[in-house]
Amino acid sequence: MTLQIAYSPCPNDTFVFDAWAHGRVPGAPPLDVTFADIDITNGMAERGEYDVLKVSYAVLPWVLDDYTLLPCGGALGRGCGPLVLTREPGVDLKGRTVAVPSERSTAYLLFRLWAADAVPGGIGEVVVMPFHEIMPAVRDGKVDAGLVIHEARFTYQQYGLHSLADMGEHWETTTGLPIPLGAIIAKRSLGTETLRLLAESARTSVRMAWDDPAVSRPYVLAHAQEMDPAVADQHIGLYVNEFTHDLGVDGYAAVRGLLTRAAAEGLVPPLGPDALSFV
Repeated sequence: MTLQIAYSPCPNDTFVFDAWAHGRVPGAPPLDVTFADIDITNGMAERGEYDVLKVSYAVLPWVLDDYTLLPCGGALGRGCGPLVLTREPGVDLKGRTVAVPSERSTAYLLFRLWAADAVPGGIGEVVVMPFHEIMPAVRDGKVDAGLVIHEARFTYQQYGLHSLADMGEHWETTTGLPIPLGAIIAKRSLGTETLRLLAESARTSVRMAWDDPAVSRPYVLAHAQEMDPAVADQHIGLYVNEFTHDLGVDGYAAVRGLLTRAAAEGLVPPLGPDALSFV
């Protein structure tokens, strides 16, 4: 049975899924791949579209009735959190306008948790705009600050911008846990046997990519949206790690910790006790 899957064209996703998407993982079900940015896949998950999706951990409380969290394939890490960027260093964000790529994103939850601690009086308006428009909007003074993710960590200086705060640094300092960013989810209706096969296929695909990174390089660069190859390598190095291979105790603690804190702030619905359990 061919499975419908959607993930982003970002280097970490194409690196992780290269072997599986190209039929090199023994025994893995074939994939029909759609590329979509994570704000799009979040919406797909909420509508119950696709068998397997890469989504933000922030959307899990809305979709776990129909989907289960796979214990592998996603993106967690250390030193890889979203940044708040401004035109000038040291800007006070009280009452200021901040551009974000989505309000149903882990980056947004981390930002709101940071702001609750670091911006007495609260931020002003939050404006949602496409990710690629945020840095130019900050540079051009259309917004006071912007929340950015992924490769913007390596490129924001090219826009003359300054990093006001690192959301991941705040998260790691206050929790000691890795930063939960992107999750792989699959429909519960696929059944226990298929879901276990999916998890093992994802793990094998990751291992194959690590064993011979050169094999995945054409696929990665073909979808990296004109990204410099060196930046693509940095991107993979940050976001594909031991938590991609297996969430483990710290990974699950990070996910539950993020969603529990966010629920306490009224940002997401509360999770049930077994909501994150795999089959």
